Amino acid sequence: MNIKKNDVIEVICGEEKGKRGKILKILKSKEYGYRLLIDGLNLAKKHQRTRGADKPGGIIDLPNPVHISNTALICPKCGKRTKIRHDKVEGRRIRICRLCEEVID
Repeated sequence: MNIKKNDVIEVICGEEKGKRGKILKILKSKEYGYRLLIDGLNLAKKHQRTRGADKPGGIIDLPNPVHISNTALICPKCGKRTKIRHDKVEGRRIRICRLCEEVID
C-alpha cells in the first residue's frame, strides 16, 4: 500500500475536493476496499446522549471514511500531489517522491 497513517493527503474528487488532511485510520473491507478516516474532512453530525458526568451529550462531528481512490499523497518536502516509487535500501523498502526524489518514510 502506498499510504500510511499520519500521511498528509488531498481529496481529488467529491464534495471535499482540494482539501488536505492527515490520515487518522485506514479501514480495510472485502466489500469496499480501503477507506480512510481523515482529520477534519467528510464530517457528519451525530447526536450523542450524555454518558456520565465527564462525557456531556450534544451534537458532535465525526469523520466519515473516504475511499482510497479519491485521494492523493502530498510530499512533505515539495508540498505537491505525487505518486511514489519504492526502492530497497539496506534490505528495507522505502517510499520515494517521484517529483523531488525525496524519501517520504
